[in-house]
Amino acid sequence: MNSKMQREPVHVSLSCPLAAAPSDQIQLAHGEGGRLMRNLLREHIAPALGLNPQWDDAASCDLGASQLAITTDSFVVSPVFFPGGDIGSLAVYGTVNDLAVSGAQPLWLTLSLILEEGLPLATLEQILISVRQAAAACQVALVAGDTKVVPHGAVDKIFVNTTGVGQVLHPGGLGCARISAGDALLVSGSIAQHGIAVLAARENLQLSPAPISDSAPLHRTCQRLQHALGGQLHAMRDATRGGVSAVMHEWALATGKTMQLIENLIPVTPIIRGACELLGLDPLYVANEGLFVAAVAASAAEQALTTLQQQCGCHDARIIGQVVDRQPAPVIIQRLLGNWQSLDEPAGAPLPRIC
Repeated sequence: MNSKMQREPVHVSLSCPLAAAPSDQIQLAHGEGGRLMRNLLREHIAPALGLNPQWDDAASCDLGASQLAITTDSFVVSPVFFPGGDIGSLAVYGTVNDLAVSGAQPLWLTLSLILEEGLPLATLEQILISVRQAAAACQVALVAGDTKVVPHGAVDKIFVNTTGVGQVLHPGGLGCARISAGDALLVSGSIAQHGIAVLAARENLQLSPAPISDSAPLHRTCQRLQHALGGQLHAMRDATRGGVSAVMHEWALATGKTMQLIENLIPVTPIIRGACELLGLDPLYVANEGLFVAAVAASAAEQALTTLQQQCGCHDARIIGQVVDRQPAPVIIQRLLGNWQSLDEPAGAPLPRIC
């Protein structure tokens, strides 16, 4: 019998993170970048803290003549090692990218570790070496940290928290408030690579060739785009949890405009497209870790595209749509057959613990 015919079937646990849980309890979907997460922030977390929820990736703090950007993030990805990266480099790049798309030069990072009892020291050292190498590649300094150990089973191997501080290069130059009707929408590369790579590794899908995460720093690309476009670059966001769809819905919510996308312009590699079709996933909802979405003035769209395609890792950058005055739906998309439809906002995401 052919050896391929003897292979055990692969069982993929794509269970909905909205499993039947009481409405007054936290669910996995509350952390996955969709509607439930935004509702949690807007209705519970922000009011309890006396804050107004913001949809940008970093906060700006004025210090006289200069302005700092500050962001914080936690990383719980499973598995901690995946094709194209690991939780250590992901923690650095994810924080650097939040600063970068906010128009800041990343300068300093803090690193806090929550370790599970029984974690092999060799695994910890491998992750820490990855953190050090990623920080050196981004030219950011690790300046403070903390370590806690919890009983076996209280966390899954290791959770990482980072805080990043950077200097805003052009104060007031970027943000949702600057997006207006007529702006072009661009992505910096092919979408959905990180989410599918993590899914394939977690579920041992044995896809060939194996999908590889796009986890990478974006600060140099973001700075070059800022330098090339100046004030014609209105906003940037890295499309992590919830994918490109989540960014579009957040921008639509923040601006009161409609984000209009063209499906056949959205770059997806054949490997990722095939995996998504096999698994019944829409690439627009799948997480990325080395890709951002930009809103730019229509007159600068081609210059933005040329600038992006000249950067390492951005040869697949594309203009994927535009901002228009409010339509009946906050995000609409022209599908491959030419019909226009609403791009629904998911409550959560098909795969939790992606970053």
